[in-house]
Amino acid sequence: MILRQLQELIGGIYDVPLAHDVYDFLVTDRGRLPAAVRAGASDEQLIVAADADADAVGVSLYLDPGLLARLTAADPMRALHEGNVQDYCTALEGVSHFVYFAWNTGHDKAVSLHELELQAEIDKYVTSYWLLRRQLPARFPAELRRLLFERTRVDPTLAAGRVELYRSASRYAEKFCRHLERSLSAPGRDSEQQVLAELRRFYRLSDARKLAHIERHD
Repeated sequence: MILRQLQELIGGIYDVPLAHDVYDFLVTDRGRLPAAVRAGASDEQLIVAADADADAVGVSLYLDPGLLARLTAADPMRALHEGNVQDYCTALEGVSHFVYFAWNTGHDKAVSLHELELQAEIDKYVTSYWLLRRQLPARFPAELRRLLFERTRVDPTLAAGRVELYRSASRYAEKFCRHLERSLSAPGRDSEQQVLAELRRFYRLSDARKLAHIERHD
């Protein structure tokens, strides 16, 4: 099941225990979403609801069934390519949001929307890199950062009034991934292990400390 594979990929890269199965929180029928978000046009949406006293938090991940069908037909875990990379990134973003929110909630840490989006943009690059290196071990995916950051634009309709937030998250993620790219493309057998160690430390930082870390390495 592709979403579980994506969850395991993220969990392995960041050494994050997988306490919950994403499929237990998956919704594919938009009609079952809360009325306030039911009319949205996005193929992916993390829905979080807290009770009045904020003692309990409910979470669901909506993914469009057509998206999941296309990923089943052209499985990116077997071969990630130009024809399925957009759907892959959409599904990966949803799983990234779910894993990051669940991990932070489990550690009593608040999560901002900017932090969720920043981490998801980084996760797109990192997981795509690891998949492509697994699938094509003799080739370094030098085009990946340009594909994910330079050729993409924020859709104002889907951003729902948060265009600058999404642009900021993308801008910081691109800076960080440029730093990762330099490290990963450097000669030596230990570069990936060093990047993994940095990624695991980075994952556990707060949003403000992540931005400071990125600025130091830009």
